Amino acid sequence: MTPHAQHFTLVIHGGAGVIERDQLSAADEQSIRADLEQALEAGRAILANGGSALDAVEAAVVALEESPRFNAGKGSVYNADGRHELDASLMEGRTRRAGAVAGVETIRNPVKLARAVMEHSPHVMMISAGAEQFADTQPQIERVTNEWFDTDARRAQLDQEQARERAESADADNLRGKYFGTVGAVALDTHGNLAAATSTGGMTNKRYGRVGDSPLIGAGTWADERCAVSGTGWGEFFIRNAVAHDIAARMAYGGASLAAAADAVILQRVPELGGDGGAIAVDRDGNIAMPFSTSGMYRGWAKGDGSRGVAIFGASDN
Repeated sequence: MTPHAQHFTLVIHGGAGVIERDQLSAADEQSIRADLEQALEAGRAILANGGSALDAVEAAVVALEESPRFNAGKGSVYNADGRHELDASLMEGRTRRAGAVAGVETIRNPVKLARAVMEHSPHVMMISAGAEQFADTQPQIERVTNEWFDTDARRAQLDQEQARERAESADADNLRGKYFGTVGAVALDTHGNLAAATSTGGMTNKRYGRVGDSPLIGAGTWADERCAVSGTGWGEFFIRNAVAHDIAARMAYGGASLAAAADAVILQRVPELGGDGGAIAVDRDGNIAMPFSTSGMYRGWAKGDGSRGVAIFGASDN
């Protein structure tokens, strides 16, 4: 333990998107909050014991991947072919090491494979069958059948989206709400190190091996010596704006605070181009930011001073 053993911060998200109070039952809300708390505790316990930010964000994201209530791991959405394609990435701020995987179909916890890419290969990103071939060389990576990711709720979402698609021509506006549920975590550990991780099942009814921002370093995930960021939202817009890195760059080159940088990108820049979403971020002083331009964002936070909380809707919801 260090002299600053209580100086740690963890923030998690379970996705931003169309989350309306009147469409979320009390029982579902209670279950979601419980799963957020479980993921928060998985990461917090590591930080409280002097563990690394990298270990903490991985543990928190694994817990969220294991929950069927978020669009990552077990609860991943279906693509147009009725299968699941999963993406994940993570990054360590001090070293700028990073790992990512995209389009994997049989990896129970994609964030674990992303870390294996970072630590046990010379590469940053692997995709699809090649990433799964690499997973065969990593005994700590659990493989499952693609059907393991199935859930009735996600199947109903696919059926609804495909019925809508048959009834009307698809356009950009109709993509809204098809991407919420991506999970992520950012952390500052007691040694002053930062890390970020993000994992997703992508967009309901996606085609052609579509990949969003979550596995792309600088778009959905970023960590350096100043801050760590994980994004959630309409991936195409997060890619086009290099959202996670833009937040960090505004701090590094423009001297913006974490809150000002995150708000400028999430609440101004992305909506200006027609996108929406949210992000979580933490800086080296333990300040946090959780802006979102959607109706809700599943999120949680915990600090070494004992303060913590989970929320779904507006700023007053905690």
